[in-house]
Amino acid sequence: MVSLPGLRSRKVVPVRTAGELDAMAAAGALVAAALRAVREVAAPGMSTLDLDAVAESVIRDGGGVPSFLGYHGFPATICSSVNDRVVHGIPTADEVLAAGDLVSIDCGAILDDWHGDSAFTFGIGDLIPVDEALSAATRESMEAGIAAMIPGNRLTDVSHAIEQGTRAAESRHGRKFGIVAGYGGHGIGREMHMDPFLPNEGAPGRGPYLAPGSVLAIEPMLTLGTRKTAVLDDGWTVVTTDGSRAAHWEHTVAVTEDGPRILTLA
Repeated sequence: MVSLPGLRSRKVVPVRTAGELDAMAAAGALVAAALRAVREVAAPGMSTLDLDAVAESVIRDGGGVPSFLGYHGFPATICSSVNDRVVHGIPTADEVLAAGDLVSIDCGAILDDWHGDSAFTFGIGDLIPVDEALSAATRESMEAGIAAMIPGNRLTDVSHAIEQGTRAAESRHGRKFGIVAGYGGHGIGREMHMDPFLPNEGAPGRGPYLAPGSVLAIEPMLTLGTRKTAVLDDGWTVVTTDGSRAAHWEHTVAVTEDGPRILTLA
């Protein structure tokens, strides 16, 4: 619990000092470098396990430790979610990428005990227009949530902004998108997943307040069809129940007096 001018003792999303935000940005930059390296090598014929090795190498060469590897037993550095896989896909040697695949990569790194967490979606070669629209809409929804990361807003103001960003994207792209139910963003700091949970939709004006130094991982997930998902027998991989394709974008973002600060940039 912290106090802010004008907010008295109301509950606030945990805040970090300026130095701690810089440390988180260093961890985030390592995540961004790993994602960039994955994107540069991803091509038809590569396996998702190949991509995992690239990401792990970048993180360890940068002095970091993969956040995901061993997390509750997760066996890899990245989550690689292809086509109808939404999140938490496990990289394998048997999953070989093909032209036209829609790939979401989620990655986290620990550097000096601070976490960074980011995800993006891209195509293997050219994507069909509807898949391009899906990825763009998900990114635009994330950007709407980022824009709401300002002092005095409340947690669900960010949720509402993400939802409104999705609706605006639907108008721009001329089609509906499914907001994946039950998944969303989270607090982050010296642990990867911390309270509060950040829904990707909902009414504004609820939950703890945002203050300078508050940090959230903002991560919308959209589909071309259903909101419903199922978990595969591996206990991790989340897929759409109707087989529709999904996209996932994420940044770790801090509230500052000067506007939102994205902590997962190269």
